[in-house]
Amino acid sequence: MRHFPAVAAGATAVAACVTLSGLLAACGSASPSARPRLTVTVTVPASSPATSQVPQPSPTPGGPPACSTSALSASLGQPGVAAGSSYYPIQFTNTSGSACTLYGYPGVSFVTASGSQVGAAATEDPVYPRSLVTLTPGGTAHAELQLADAANYPSSACNPVAVSQLRVFPPGQTSAVYVSLSVTACTNASVPILSVQTVQPGSGNP
Repeated sequence: MRHFPAVAAGATAVAACVTLSGLLAACGSASPSARPRLTVTVTVPASSPATSQVPQPSPTPGGPPACSTSALSASLGQPGVAAGSSYYPIQFTNTSGSACTLYGYPGVSFVTASGSQVGAAATEDPVYPRSLVTLTPGGTAHAELQLADAANYPSSACNPVAVSQLRVFPPGQTSAVYVSLSVTACTNASVPILSVQTVQPGSGNP
């Protein structure tokens, strides 16, 4: 039986281990192939602004301002009578030194001497559409007021009372002017006897 030297056997074993270790090290240290990076660009639209109520455009863009109550005087023109009603042009005159505008309906109601409202305020009569009326200094416009005769209604429904003045709010204003008018009105607000049209150019009288 043939014997190999111990040193040779040991050296062979060491060499095998070194070789195996090298292979394992090589396998452990080898990194996988680098994957290419994919860059995706996403365009996100700007978020829409919150919906909000957009103010309505002024009927006088770039033009004269609305007539304030302090810039106006009010009076009643010559009345007309027809079919159980009386008709009065409420006349607005520009007493200021600058042009101004009126647009839409005035607010009209009967009031007592102390200023308390009597009955219902005038309803809006849409016979004419709203239109912008420009008043130069000294110029006049009008709104036609219809007053139904209180005697047209049963006394128990009307609750009639004598009144002597109208309270008139020019269109878009919160301050009133007062006009003398002595008539019989209905105190019952469910019996409206006043109606008013939109402001129109001129005095309303022939």
